[in-house]
Amino acid sequence: MKIDCIRTHHLRDELDEPFGFSQWSYSTRNTLWVEIVADDGTTGWGECYGPAEVYQAAITSFYAPRLLGLDPLATDRLWHNMWQWSLDFARGGIMMGAMSGIDMALWDLKGKSLGMSVSELMGGRYRKSIPCYATGMYFKDMPEGALLDSLVAEAVGYREQGFKALKIKVGKNLDFDSRQIAAMREALPDAMLMADSNHAYDLPEAIRIGHVLDEHGFAWFEEPLSPEYETQFRQLHNKIGVPIATGECEQTRYGFRRLLSPGGVQIAQPDIAYCGGISEALKIRTIASSLGVNVIPHCWGTMLNLAAATHFLASGYREPGRAEDGGAILELDRTPNPLRDELFETAVEIDRATVHVPTAPGLGVIVNRSAIESFRVKKTEIR
Repeated sequence: MKIDCIRTHHLRDELDEPFGFSQWSYSTRNTLWVEIVADDGTTGWGECYGPAEVYQAAITSFYAPRLLGLDPLATDRLWHNMWQWSLDFARGGIMMGAMSGIDMALWDLKGKSLGMSVSELMGGRYRKSIPCYATGMYFKDMPEGALLDSLVAEAVGYREQGFKALKIKVGKNLDFDSRQIAAMREALPDAMLMADSNHAYDLPEAIRIGHVLDEHGFAWFEEPLSPEYETQFRQLHNKIGVPIATGECEQTRYGFRRLLSPGGVQIAQPDIAYCGGISEALKIRTIASSLGVNVIPHCWGTMLNLAAATHFLASGYREPGRAEDGGAILELDRTPNPLRDELFETAVEIDRATVHVPTAPGLGVIVNRSAIESFRVKKTEIR
């Protein structure tokens, strides 16, 4: 078997209402899908998390021509081929994000060729279903009083849909963040709540907000600090009780070794569509395991990345392990996204707040080729 063709699909949807977080606002949803076709017709799909236009150029002009004619089942060798080809100028960043989508597509293709699901290829499933937490509560352009009421109402709505766990956005400003944290706990006294600042705070600010999260029993404090300051996570951990989660901006086993080795981080959050793909996510999990750190992947985008994260969680266990299963929880973005919800003939099965791990070969999701036409910005093909 050889790689015969590599296609990329830049897809975009214009949002009816923009939403934002601590760093900026979204007015469109974009994704870059990678389609790899073997010479026997077997096809694999992957997704890149980040700037679609730039990923498309990296794959089309650099990686795809070098991959043609190689064995698509040799996932680890192909990963290291790509790593060596771009090592001198791209140990991370855009090129690694491009590699992530390619690698995900190769695992999907490999599973389909061998008749095995991706979680079986990862070593086997520990669980058949995984509880989800709802990600939402993004900021909107309205007065803070009205915004707070809107965010609490949104969260209550997710709870009524069956979600026992929810993640809010913080990092707007310290006063609003503190009021929102208290209001969420008052409205949802029995829910598992997490807060994500998207690296909005400096260390003194993170300590202040961490104490508020402690007071209100939040389950984790996500991206409290910039990933550039690895040693500050330990300083923050020494001052607060709420577990610290981070890693969606980090890539490769080497990057996670640097991030986790100083201590302070309790939950590592690689995004499989950005960190280096499935191949590297498994190595990141090994690095984290050696340090006693649990891995709960960040998950944003479409059903491709959601399926990859589902298989990853299904094949892992909570450190250090015990007889009763616990700790696996999947991020489920609840913001409107037709690229996730309307472009698949077969999607990840979601039953209220629980996902069922796909058992079909590969990722277990099937793209609706005709549906993507209305969202496609640009398609490339290398043969």
